[in-house]
Amino acid sequence: MSIIRFIKNWTLPISMAIGMTTYSVFAFIPPLDGAATFFAPIMDTILPLFMFLILFVTFCKVDFRRLIPVKWHFWVGVFQVVFVLLIMVVILGCKLRGNALILMEALLTCIIGPCAAAAAVVTQKLGGNLEEMTTYTFLSNFITALLIPICFPLIEHSEHITFLSAFLKILNEVCIVLVVPMFMAYIVKHHFHRFHRWVIGIKDLSYYLWGCSLMIVTGTTLKNIVHAETTTSFLVLIGLLGLVLCITQFAAGRMIGHRFDATVNAGQALGQKNTAFAIWIAYTYLNPIASVGPGCYILWQNIINSVEIWLYRRKGLERSA
Repeated sequence: MSIIRFIKNWTLPISMAIGMTTYSVFAFIPPLDGAATFFAPIMDTILPLFMFLILFVTFCKVDFRRLIPVKWHFWVGVFQVVFVLLIMVVILGCKLRGNALILMEALLTCIIGPCAAAAAVVTQKLGGNLEEMTTYTFLSNFITALLIPICFPLIEHSEHITFLSAFLKILNEVCIVLVVPMFMAYIVKHHFHRFHRWVIGIKDLSYYLWGCSLMIVTGTTLKNIVHAETTTSFLVLIGLLGLVLCITQFAAGRMIGHRFDATVNAGQALGQKNTAFAIWIAYTYLNPIASVGPGCYILWQNIINSVEIWLYRRKGLERSA
């Protein structure tokens, strides 16, 4: 029984450990090279499916009539925009090049990235407001969709990036990730009542689906680090600054939320990022090594999430004792 409780309390770090171990086995044992090549595209296909299912299950529990903006949404969004502008001032004002530019790009992707759709899962487990969190997830994605086409061309000066093409491409990603599962959840909730009761009746289903997806993302992150064409010390520097940034964003979000009695919600909204999306935009528009930043960020944010969930459960046990 204690083993089951341990797995429930530390699902996220266990998932990350399994992901890293699985990648290491396939990457560093030569006879398994062929298997790694075979499974790579399968994993790339499965991950979006997991994200879709996570959101679908989460949205099945949402009261759609309560999806309205609240005050803390505005201030968390303002903080994200200001933080992005500060990084842009450093990059453009100092005319950074080489590793200094890559480092700032890595941090920028961790800031400009939208709130993770799975943040609603953690928020719910911490006793937060699911509807407020879901609403901000949409708002955050639109903020990101506006910021990326403006900021990234100024950094890389790439001719193939235009505001319209980048804006539409990102909006397409937002639609696939958010709108489609939400629409299907709405249909199921209002027209397929038996199936809806079955979905919401499985306790913590979205949480454990997220744990499965985290295994895949963590393995991919380790692959990016192993194949990064730079020094180990520079990768360590990116990882450590990612940790500082992660703590800063969670703390800032909780401070903002404390003023509006939404500490958990605002902390998750600003601190937990859609790192899979951030890795994608780094590869697409910036130096690929910059993707190590959000790759490390996912480890830090899920360690913080695990600690928060453990503390919340311990307080619950103390209150019930």
